[in-house]
Amino acid sequence: MQHIVVGVDGSAASRRALHWAVDYARTSGADLHVIHAWTVPDLGADPLAGMIADPADLEAQARRELDLVLAGVDESGLAGRIEPALVRDDPAKALLDAAKGADLLVVGSRGLGGAGDAALGSISHRVIREASCPVVVVPPDST
Repeated sequence: MQHIVVGVDGSAASRRALHWAVDYARTSGADLHVIHAWTVPDLGADPLAGMIADPADLEAQARRELDLVLAGVDESGLAGRIEPALVRDDPAKALLDAAKGADLLVVGSRGLGGAGDAALGSISHRVIREASCPVVVVPPDST
């Protein structure tokens, strides 16, 4: 195991996934590629929408979220590197692209639904179906 990709978005679910991936990287010696994807929301044709969704502001906010998530990581005992990446793309697509050639892809589950697929969320569900490597979905109650 040399290359683990983990998706983060600032949520508690993604923080759990990151902590799980860090713990796993400690035992495997793998490098961690921490991906935070962001997009400009489609707010329609309203001219005011451009002021609300300024790409530079959205990117700066995404950078702050990524930095904040990484600040909470205990890097002790890691043999590999932690490589953060801020990607302007659909989150599922960004994770699938980053996971090409990876040994493992790790994502969190928000656990908002009931049983089965409904509990996964759209990003988790898509990466499970389409990833070219094994996927770990960290459940909401894991530590």
